[in-house]
Amino acid sequence: MGGFFGIVSKNECKDDLFYGTDYHSHLGTKRGGLVTLHKGNYIRYIHDITNSQFKSKFQHDIINMQGKSGIGVISDFEDQPLIIGSHLGNYAIVTVGVIKNLEELAKNAFKHRKVHFSEMSGGEINPTELVATMINEEESFEDGIKNAQNKIEGSCSILILTKKGIYAARDKFGRTPVVLGEKKDSFVVSFETCAFPNLNYNIAKYLGPGEVVFITENGFEQKMPPQNKLQICSFLWVYYGYPSSCYENINVEQVRYRCGAKLAKKDSIKVDLVAGIPDSGTSHALGYANESKLPYKRPFVKYTPTWARSFMPQNQDQRNLIAKMKLIPIKEIIEDKRIVFCDDSIVRGTQLKDIIQRLYDYGAKEVHMRPACPPLVYGCKFLNFSRSATELELAARNAIKEIEGDDKRNLDKYAKCGTNEYKEMINNICSRLKLTSLKYQELEDLIYAIGLPKEKLCTYCWDGAE
Repeated sequence: MGGFFGIVSKNECKDDLFYGTDYHSHLGTKRGGLVTLHKGNYIRYIHDITNSQFKSKFQHDIINMQGKSGIGVISDFEDQPLIIGSHLGNYAIVTVGVIKNLEELAKNAFKHRKVHFSEMSGGEINPTELVATMINEEESFEDGIKNAQNKIEGSCSILILTKKGIYAARDKFGRTPVVLGEKKDSFVVSFETCAFPNLNYNIAKYLGPGEVVFITENGFEQKMPPQNKLQICSFLWVYYGYPSSCYENINVEQVRYRCGAKLAKKDSIKVDLVAGIPDSGTSHALGYANESKLPYKRPFVKYTPTWARSFMPQNQDQRNLIAKMKLIPIKEIIEDKRIVFCDDSIVRGTQLKDIIQRLYDYGAKEVHMRPACPPLVYGCKFLNFSRSATELELAARNAIKEIEGDDKRNLDKYAKCGTNEYKEMINNICSRLKLTSLKYQELEDLIYAIGLPKEKLCTYCWDGAE
């Protein structure tokens, strides 16, 4: 998915920029980038972080950076920040989101004006460069941002570092979060509020959908008001978001506790212990254990010093290797036990199948699974949920294809909890994973756990609602 951080200060800003950007490392997959503005010049560094931590790649660069303003990004795959020269002046830009109509927009740009794009590896166009091109079509940054947001299908939140300050724009429907923070003499903008506490920032404002502000050393100025329609990604609370972060003033960790509690309230299985797939399943499992009064234990412990999040690599074999190597089983807790496992979700199910088999190999009597969200029936249209996971790879869609002979038939019936089709799909997934039982979170319970009205949440991947 990616994340960004920006700062404007009356003092040297590089340390806050470095650590603030690093607090988004759980969101990114391939690239990290920093840029500062010093005496009218941009100082920029970009590194591949596929197999190394952001801090290790940038800790020497930051020594050479200077300035009182800057922006940083953890990116899905493209090089950022970009430094752009245009009639609006020189500026640096980063984006977070996904542009589904990238090729169409590029073709239109080629058709109507003399433009060119730098080609990335694989022949792709850098989406951030395309956004900059659309911004440059207008006579002001505000109009340029509006132009880009109106043309983009998907989502795109933007930071623009100019010589006067930073423009911060949340995507049109607020699918990704953008939040402002402040402390004495410094103002910041961030994707994650978990970047604030240890840098001594307080939350100043959550930007609304489509809202644009301009940040200077003296504070924030609204340039475009928020739009009426909010559809923030529900999966931020379920999986992507960091536990200490808040979106729309709702904390991630507390939502996960409520998810687990809702699962427990609708469950009646007899087990010996509750566990969570570390790390994202842990909070859900704690909520389940507290509600059910069952003991919480750790049949697997996670070895974190050298292993990244398993969704990051683009290669399935490498994802499977990471998922296996970073989870170390504890036989003494597993042997002869009936275990209910909570996890954030079941996406492909390939890693989960291996984890379940390892539990049986270590002597588990029963393995029950309770995902914290409904089955993922529809591939995400609005965010880069997983660049390599297509709809056809989803565990639910594989089950539907096996049942129907076609992965696109009767999707609405399979997505609706309680239908015969839904039950058959769940039984298929349960059998394939060799689980004792499988019961997903119901959508209405997930919405309750988040605490926002459904119309303010994007639930497309579960029910196809737009």
